[in-house]
Amino acid sequence: MKLLLPIAAFALVGAACSGETAPATPAPAPVAEAPAPAPAPVEAKDIVDTAVGAGQFTTLVAAVQAAGLAETLKGPGPFTVFAPTDAAFAALPAGTVEDLLKPENKAKLTAILTYHVLPAEVLSTAVAGQTLEPATVQGAKLKVDGATTAGKVTVGDATVVTADIDASNGVIHVIDKVLLPPK
Repeated sequence: MKLLLPIAAFALVGAACSGETAPATPAPAPVAEAPAPAPAPVEAKDIVDTAVGAGQFTTLVAAVQAAGLAETLKGPGPFTVFAPTDAAFAALPAGTVEDLLKPENKAKLTAILTYHVLPAEVLSTAVAGQTLEPATVQGAKLKVDGATTAGKVTVGDATVVTADIDASNGVIHVIDKVLLPPK
């Protein structure tokens, strides 16, 4: 028995040092993470909601509401709105905006506002290098000049300062003056 013990120990050491290894346990397969859910599509806002969200058209939006045009401009369109900024309204003679917002001046306010609207979507690329005179919703034609030597687009006597603000029912072009329809 004394002889068997050293032989057994030698056999164990020999087997351990033989270079042969026991089959490795396979590594666990990487856990596939579920892909992040796709963000919900953002629905484009209509002309009125886009103007409200921009924050620079509070006077225009108040005027649109006072004239009863908000629901129309939330409709299917398509529309192009030449939108004067709050600064453009502030540049009018003192008291003009307040006077226009009075209920007895609704027809005049409506005429001014609808003079800023085309009954079609007209992107800046359609105007570039050309002079157009489309009819407005008010009925009068409006000169839109995309061929100025300064490279700017003018609408009547206003300049487009930001073009092609997309809305679900048309497009807004920001202008620096309030347009007045011909008498």
